[in-house]
Amino acid sequence: MANRLKRKRRIRAKISGCASLPRVSVFRSNRYLSVQAINDATATTLASLSSKATGHKANKEGGAALGAAFAAKLKEVGISQIVFDRNGYQYHGVIAAFGDALRANEIKF
Repeated sequence: MANRLKRKRRIRAKISGCASLPRVSVFRSNRYLSVQAINDATATTLASLSSKATGHKANKEGGAALGAAFAAKLKEVGISQIVFDRNGYQYHGVIAAFGDALRANEIKF
């Protein structure tokens, strides 16, 4: 837990989102995933989605499904390019499945 928080602080020191290029932050628990697109300039959430609302679990299949659903939601808002904030989690498994699903649905980062 402490190592993840160190990685999180190190990552957040380097990235920031704005209205045209929002930061997409991923939170992973043992049961669910939740993601949100954040405009750091005004501290507002532009779009958010949770696997609890969509009925998916926090596994690779659920991450891929959530990524596809979130990409559709981002396209509705008019966002095609993001800054990906993995929130201190290593980029493998569920987080990688989510990121790959975003890329497959034409969201660039």
